[in-house]
Amino acid sequence: MQQLQKSTQVALRQLNIHSLNEMQEASIDSIKRQGDVVLLSPTGSGKTLAFLLPLLEQLDKKSQEVQLLILAPARELALQIEQVFKSLRTGFKVNCCYGGHAIRTEINNLKHPPAVLVGTPGRVADHLRRESFSPSAIRYLVLDEFDKALELGFQKEMKEITQQLKGVEQRVLTSATAMDEIPHFTGIKSPEELNFIEEDVQTLNLTMKGVRAEGKDKLDVFVRLVSQLGNAPMLAFVNHRDAADRISNHLVDMGVAHDVFHGGMKQEERERSLLKFRNGSHHLLITTDLASRGLDIPEIEYVMHYHLPSKEDAFIHRNGRTARMHADGTVYLVLAEDEVIPEFVTEDVEFDELKTDLPLPALPEWQTIYIGSGKKDKINKVDIVGLFLKKGQLQKDELGLINVLDRSAFVAIKRSKVQKVMQVLKGEKIKGKKLKMEVSK
Repeated sequence: MQQLQKSTQVALRQLNIHSLNEMQEASIDSIKRQGDVVLLSPTGSGKTLAFLLPLLEQLDKKSQEVQLLILAPARELALQIEQVFKSLRTGFKVNCCYGGHAIRTEINNLKHPPAVLVGTPGRVADHLRRESFSPSAIRYLVLDEFDKALELGFQKEMKEITQQLKGVEQRVLTSATAMDEIPHFTGIKSPEELNFIEEDVQTLNLTMKGVRAEGKDKLDVFVRLVSQLGNAPMLAFVNHRDAADRISNHLVDMGVAHDVFHGGMKQEERERSLLKFRNGSHHLLITTDLASRGLDIPEIEYVMHYHLPSKEDAFIHRNGRTARMHADGTVYLVLAEDEVIPEFVTEDVEFDELKTDLPLPALPEWQTIYIGSGKKDKINKVDIVGLFLKKGQLQKDELGLINVLDRSAFVAIKRSKVQKVMQVLKGEKIKGKKLKMEVSK
């Protein structure tokens, strides 16, 4: 492993990471030289650790101000970075700021500034206007998934932020696509560029397939495709939020287990969708391009383009959700009867003939129980495991992933045991507090 501080090496072992990949090794070497760095690498390749590990070693433990600012284009990505940093157990405080929830809590947290501040451009710019924290001590700036931030229209906010960072000594920009020119407002000068995009594209082992609808409406052929693929992890991409909701309503009527993920949903709804997708309570996630990069989601067996994107970059990012880490993956194009395959699809497309009498997919093996208490109520995973195994009378293999958030927790258990567990645990307490429990919808 890289010559990292002993504390960092211990943290990585706790995360069960015993070796870093080539991109991470190169990035750490480059960032340690303390010049500006542009890191080009696909989503899911481990960029977060690649910049966190060398930068955290440069932080000053005596400072009482924000030293490292990380800007991320999406709330989920910002939260994900915060979680990775916390898992390293560095002893440094970290805060995460993003839109979609009350700003007052963030303002209170920033009264005792963290060493590391992670946030979306809009919310960080808002805090700077309110003078919630001082930017004067920020020495390190990370612009994560910068291409996505530009695509989402955050250039104005990022420019507003960077103009106030007078003391930055090192800048790291990450992107999943190469750029002809880096905007001047970033302040990046003569960077060392690390390009791992082409190498990754060459290692993808994708199979490209297609299905055609009869007429313009794709819903019927889509349901048949989902039924044929069964309960394998799959993402279905659409171009618009309302399309995701329309498809979801149809699947609900048919009794097909799934979830939805797009920017029009409330933050807690989006978090719950991803959480249940990760723990196996749903195998099908219908999403916009919001889920095409930057999110920590499990290995995907199938990617489906219910709508084809207008640009090749978006097509590549969507496909990159499968066939990761040298595994095989399959991409399906769901086409209307007269729909033409775009020129940027250069692979041969093999068309499948779908049966008309396929049974709908069986319900997933796991189901999620919601608990209305979390970390702020002093509840942890150990408490929940004890409750569900002892009083809930579950076997270890009947208890799945457990996620404890600030004010809630989500527990995956075998679907066949849900009704009994809910009855047995009704009225139970953890640490003296009666639990609010229900099956997560």
